[in-house]
Amino acid sequence: MTNPISTRRHGDVLIIESNNPPVNALSAAVRQGLVEAIEQAEADEGVKAVVIACEGQTFFAGADITEFGKPPIMPWLPQVVDRIEDCTKPVVAAIHGTALGGGLEVALGCHYRVAVPTAKLGTPEVKLGLLPGAGGTQRLPRVAGVEKALQMCATGTPIGAKEASEAGLVDRLVEGDLLPHAVAFAEEVRDIRPLPKSSERQDRVDGVDPAVFDEFRKANARKFRNFDAPEANIRAVQVATQKPYSEGVTEERKLFMELMGGTQAKAQQYFFFAERKAAKIDDIPEDTKPRDIRKVGVIGAGTMGGGISMNFLSAGIPVTIVEMGQEALDRGTGVIRKNYEASAAKGRFTGEQVEKAMGLLSPTLDFDALADCDLVIEAVYENMDVKKEVFGRLDKIAKPGAILASNTSYLNVNEIAASTSRPQDVLGMHFFSPANVMKLLEVVRGEKTAPDVLLTAMQLGKKIRKVPVVAGVCHGFIGNRMLMPRQVEAMKLLLEGATPAQVDKVHVDFGMPMGPFQMADLAGVDIGWHRDPNRIESLRDALCAIERWGQKKGAGFYDYDDKRRPSPSPVVQDIIEKFAAERGVERRTISDQEIVERTIYPMVNEGAKILEEGMAQRASDVDVVWVYGYGWPVYKGGPMFWADNIEGLTKIVAGLKQQEARMKPDFSFSRLLLDKAQKGEKFTR
Repeated sequence: MTNPISTRRHGDVLIIESNNPPVNALSAAVRQGLVEAIEQAEADEGVKAVVIACEGQTFFAGADITEFGKPPIMPWLPQVVDRIEDCTKPVVAAIHGTALGGGLEVALGCHYRVAVPTAKLGTPEVKLGLLPGAGGTQRLPRVAGVEKALQMCATGTPIGAKEASEAGLVDRLVEGDLLPHAVAFAEEVRDIRPLPKSSERQDRVDGVDPAVFDEFRKANARKFRNFDAPEANIRAVQVATQKPYSEGVTEERKLFMELMGGTQAKAQQYFFFAERKAAKIDDIPEDTKPRDIRKVGVIGAGTMGGGISMNFLSAGIPVTIVEMGQEALDRGTGVIRKNYEASAAKGRFTGEQVEKAMGLLSPTLDFDALADCDLVIEAVYENMDVKKEVFGRLDKIAKPGAILASNTSYLNVNEIAASTSRPQDVLGMHFFSPANVMKLLEVVRGEKTAPDVLLTAMQLGKKIRKVPVVAGVCHGFIGNRMLMPRQVEAMKLLLEGATPAQVDKVHVDFGMPMGPFQMADLAGVDIGWHRDPNRIESLRDALCAIERWGQKKGAGFYDYDDKRRPSPSPVVQDIIEKFAAERGVERRTISDQEIVERTIYPMVNEGAKILEEGMAQRASDVDVVWVYGYGWPVYKGGPMFWADNIEGLTKIVAGLKQQEARMKPDFSFSRLLLDKAQKGEKFTR
């Protein structure tokens, strides 16, 4: 392998350049090369200043992920950063692309930083359950101030070069070619002494009111709930205001090692790789080429159709959206504009970007207008007959080679495909609501879906900033299929003695954003209801019959005030108790542990069945679906990782066996789960 670090002289400035594609990760070879190059600068009397730059698309974008979990190779990054800062000649970081994690720490070790306006700087380690471990939590507050350091370290969200410049993190913004400007800047500062070392600055950390930290915790309490790493980052930044740098980095290292040895960091790092692995399709020919998608059609301008359309519009892809009636079409396009304008008001889009996106939208009542689309996504009512009728019509007008996709949440994609003369061009593209916000996209492969169709959908998913996961054809695919046993048992638990609030609290305490009944009330208790108020076959039927349809009606499993705040409902409790009496269900005290064993353990069992049947490519894909589609806490890695590494498969099997009699006839064991538990194996690696 060629040395990723090269040096060259421009007058009396030594340019140190990294060329380590694709993101100039700080591999062992890069770290070694940086130290050697700084030593070279020190030894050469003709060198008066140094510029550290990177070739390619970006500055150092962080650690080398291929080294995760392996024995460390010297020099460690903290030693590299210290060596850069200790250079007796001024060192200038020339930043383009992203300076993230260790990349930003290298830049902080430099005496000066110049950047192009498009650059982004950040410390995303918190998203891997860690903190910046090469002096980042101690140098960043000294350079950019405590509040900016808290924001960057504890949330992991990068900032733009302009914001970094205003905070003092970037010394000069430069337009045009970066390297010549960086060299010119180095020539300007080559004789300035003493050299400005970020570790020695105290002006931005002295006299900081300790209340700043508690206020920051309070403002972000909901976001940080149950996570270990944000609190460790806050504590580390606070140390910078209390102790000299030399003691602060010792404390930083201690906190870093505590996090590194914890289950949350392992789970978050596992998930980092799981997300990347999900994009890979195991069994298609390597020479498969994706189809060209230049124009997309969407059938239905309701909540889902509008949200789906926004994904493509935001990516610069023209969309033709079709509705049956003018009023529904106008309402749908109006909601799209309203959503864009709301995002613009929050600074996520400019007014110009909003108009550009809306300019790519062609609303129409003419179904035949879909004839020139390369991909058509159906987002109509979740009914097989309706969907088959739509696909039959689509088959007659769509051009040859167009991909026909259904946004179905549950229905059989093979049956939908069979209503066309081109089943090889049909697949499922299951977006999650709200479709313009949620990151997950289940790409459902039919038994006749062509390899290039599947590849196209997966690559297009990434282009529209989704996390696409391949799923097989089964009722509910991956996510909703695993949700069903949870909902079934949650309902049975109500009849047996639990309350909606107790069941929901167990799930929220576990780390879910909401419990089964909170979710039902938010989505709509009446979704999928048969609409006959005289046909009462379940607890849900009873609620729907009296129009307790959830938050939209101010009443569901809970009562809601005018601000949609829930409270336990005596009406619901009375219905539950009557139902239990009619069905001869003996009510008793239900423990929180039983709720876990009967609602969360069965999800793992169903995930095992999905793997057993080949409906998911790998266990980590199941975890990606549940983290991005349903809010499973990422610090628990996903249901399959949690089962393997935190709860333990033997414990899950024991719990399910204990509850099996109560869960029948709705429950049956996965043979794969039993086999893995017996052999001491895991679903995930």
